[in-house]
Amino acid sequence: MRFRMANRLNSISFKVLLAFVIGMVLSVSLIALVLVTAWGFKNNIFSEMEVKDASQELADALTFNAVGIPEKIEFDTDYNWLFESLSQELAYRVIDQSGKVIIYSAAGPSFWSSIGVPDHLSTGTFEFERDGILFDGATGIVIHEGQNWFTQIAVSRRFIYFAHDAFGLGFLETGLLVLSVVLFLVFGGCAHFTLRHTLRPLRELSDSASAISPRSLQARLQNDNVPTEIAPLVNSFNQALDRLEHGYRIQQVFLSTAAHELKTPLSLIRAQLELMPETDERNWLLHDVQYMSHQVQQLLLLAEASEPQNYKFITVDLQQEVADAVAYMERMAEAANVKLNLVVYSGDITLRADKGALFTLLKNLLENAIQHAPPGGQVWVDVFSDKMGVWDWGQGIDEVDFPRLFDRFWRGEDRRDIGAGLGLTICREIALAHGWLLTAHRMEPGLMFQVIFNADDE
Repeated sequence: MRFRMANRLNSISFKVLLAFVIGMVLSVSLIALVLVTAWGFKNNIFSEMEVKDASQELADALTFNAVGIPEKIEFDTDYNWLFESLSQELAYRVIDQSGKVIIYSAAGPSFWSSIGVPDHLSTGTFEFERDGILFDGATGIVIHEGQNWFTQIAVSRRFIYFAHDAFGLGFLETGLLVLSVVLFLVFGGCAHFTLRHTLRPLRELSDSASAISPRSLQARLQNDNVPTEIAPLVNSFNQALDRLEHGYRIQQVFLSTAAHELKTPLSLIRAQLELMPETDERNWLLHDVQYMSHQVQQLLLLAEASEPQNYKFITVDLQQEVADAVAYMERMAEAANVKLNLVVYSGDITLRADKGALFTLLKNLLENAIQHAPPGGQVWVDVFSDKMGVWDWGQGIDEVDFPRLFDRFWRGEDRRDIGAGLGLTICREIALAHGWLLTAHRMEPGLMFQVIFNADDE
């Protein structure tokens, strides 16, 4: 579990998604920090600055009569009601450059009585208190026909706070929440789609690499659509496969050549020994030569079975091939006092197979069964439409030895011959080359090997 978690933490997908989540959290935190800061300084940010901007807007909305005297301010009709109904919270006035007030809002002169008219007017913000209520004010300017006209606006802070608390901040908080959710869902979906699209070539490379085996060393990873950062790794992996294939081919050629080279001298030695008078020494030497010849033959078969190009697939009659193999092994079975039984449960069974390799597989399975069956015992060969089984009535093997059944040079303890321990390995190579599945099962009594022909459906 810990190893799986470590792999997950080290995956590209997890790191990218984690970076996205952290970025989103930081973004939302930053927005929240700005909101909190604005709340703390709202009297300066939301009050003074907005009042200052509003005073200039008033100046720009000022209209003049025919003689150039201001007569009114043309408000946007959507907001004109504010100065009428909120005369105690919001007011404006227009002052000429001599300090005379020309226009008042509905609040009238009494609203401004606490501050009067300054001797020197200039644009900017100011504060004053009226009836215990703090107001923020600002002065704007407009130049008309060479004369300066000043507009002043004042808004109570309690009104500003009310507007911000009841409307502005509420809408801002809701908008922030909605924006965060939308951003998380949208960016999350985009990140998920992007990662799946970006990492798809890596998954395909992983599947291709896991399918490479000693029987498919000629396969190479395709670097089409591979991310730029991964392409050098793919090229290096393909170069490593080139070197492995080269070494494997050299090994196979050496094995095959050595077996071929040893066959002739061993045959000559055997012929010479058979011509010698029969003695214990001659019999032991002949026994050793036969053992070496058998090993060389098995090594040659193993080298040939390990190369896919050595197979020539044709349509064969499975029932006939099994019958031929049983007939071929009949003499060995009689010598070991073992009875061979062939049972065919389905007729007219045809397969795409290499005829010689199929015969070698059947011969090796039968030979192995005969060697493990006790004297007077039996070997059953069962043929079905989709599989075949060879069952000996021997002692079987322990569960711990099952993983070693198909290992090269491994031999069971109760085997009676002096074989090389390559027969089952050759059977496995032949089955793999045909796409079949070779399995072993404990029986009562003995051991049964099964060859499943439609292994892809299992």
